[in-house]
Amino acid sequence: MECPHCGFKQMEYAAAKSAMCRQCGRYFSPFSPKPGLKLRAKEEAPTPPENSSILHRFEDLWKRQRSSIIECFECKRKQQVCGAATSTICPACSAHIDLRDYKITSGFSRTIRTRGDVHLTAKGDLSSSSVICRSALIEGRLRGNLHCDDTATINFSGRLPGLLSARHVIVDRKADVHCFRRLRVASIEIKGAMSGEIIAQTMVTIHKRGSLEGDVIAKAITVEKGGMFSGQLIIGQADLRQGELLPEGKPAAASAPEPNIPGTAPEPLPAT
Repeated sequence: MECPHCGFKQMEYAAAKSAMCRQCGRYFSPFSPKPGLKLRAKEEAPTPPENSSILHRFEDLWKRQRSSIIECFECKRKQQVCGAATSTICPACSAHIDLRDYKITSGFSRTIRTRGDVHLTAKGDLSSSSVICRSALIEGRLRGNLHCDDTATINFSGRLPGLLSARHVIVDRKADVHCFRRLRVASIEIKGAMSGEIIAQTMVTIHKRGSLEGDVIAKAITVEKGGMFSGQLIIGQADLRQGELLPEGKPAAASAPEPNIPGTAPEPLPAT
């Protein structure tokens, strides 16, 4: 592809919908006009419908102007992208990065790897083996593996058989969830009801009227007045298990001498 701004040529992914020039750093579309054509200095904004509200117009304008920092899935290089972009190419390894948001309203079993958001609705059933996203809202059944780089909000009542891991998890006030799999998070806030095993790297917070039933391994825990916690609690490193907390070494029974029981024959002495 050839950059319409500076004319620099570079290799891009065939299905890419947007790209960033490695010379001038500006974004362009693969379907942009060629350098020989005259470009408009200012792009005309589309005319909004008459029934759209003023707030909706401001939200669309803010989405087009805002930018975010994303990280490449392959080489972990960070770059800045436009908020209206749906995909981009990593300038370091040329890997394709999906930026789209996904809304699951029925049964879904495909793999998702995006830097956008995932919304699992109440009628949705997510059974994918691997889903990686920026943030997620869980309102339906999660049977697959879901990893969030940022925040995962649980607003669901019922059993959660899938595997969930995130930087921060929020259990909503209306949620009443039972997690069958171990929940690995950096921090978690419980405003509703939850049962299951939690391994947190930093903080576990149980708000007012929130309840947690299960074992917790974390560096700190806070239970506000009106909150409830029932289960075993281990305060320490989040990667330790109960068996690993015991000191290493041989059992005391192996090193201690056997007691001399009356009525038993003594062991024979070695020959000289």
